[in-house]
Amino acid sequence: MTVVLATVCEDGVVLGSDSQITDKGRGMTYPAEKLHPLGKDAAWGGSGARSVLTDVARLFTENNAAILEAPDIGRALQAQVLPILRHHYETFIPDVPGEEGGGTPSAYVMAAGWRDGEPWIIEITPSGMIGHYADIGFHAIGSGAPMAQQAGALLSHFHLTERSTRFGCAAVLRVLQALDLTSASVGKPFSLCRIDADGAHHLSDKEIEEVATLVRKWEKAEQKVIGDVFD
Repeated sequence: MTVVLATVCEDGVVLGSDSQITDKGRGMTYPAEKLHPLGKDAAWGGSGARSVLTDVARLFTENNAAILEAPDIGRALQAQVLPILRHHYETFIPDVPGEEGGGTPSAYVMAAGWRDGEPWIIEITPSGMIGHYADIGFHAIGSGAPMAQQAGALLSHFHLTERSTRFGCAAVLRVLQALDLTSASVGKPFSLCRIDADGAHHLSDKEIEEVATLVRKWEKAEQKVIGDVFD
């Protein structure tokens, strides 16, 4: 199971992901990085066929400046991803003996950033459609996306769009930890990326552990408040 999610904060955007890749055809899972830089001012993640996402990573690395400087970032992303999808759909062999249920060449791509004081979160679906989610404030892709949306909804009363990316990192990590508890195929290590007016910053393992410490303090504070209210 894969989950990549993004949330809008007052001063930027936070992305997070797990690191477990599921290979249904071989009945195995393995860790892999799912959050990637998109130039210095954005980041992206993907879910689906690894062959497609590998090609996307190469083109995004080569053409990140053109994408981020385009008047319409969504169409610029679409222009990069569509030829890759078409190529893999055209060359895919669905009926391989002994490989029934081995997957498809479809993939979802989600990118996010902060430009001219405004957030953007854009998804390119396997059919090539463009989805804009900055106005919604939260989005997730991958097989774990429905659970991530539910977890995000349970945190909605904290009004993430009115809080800093520091709080956003803690909220995103808390969602990932909740998915880790409820799904055996979502797991550590987690990745976090904070994007603001200064650009995109991919958190180190040490920084993610510092965020985890904040999450534990947050949870303890909630327990104390509940005790004060109901005891």
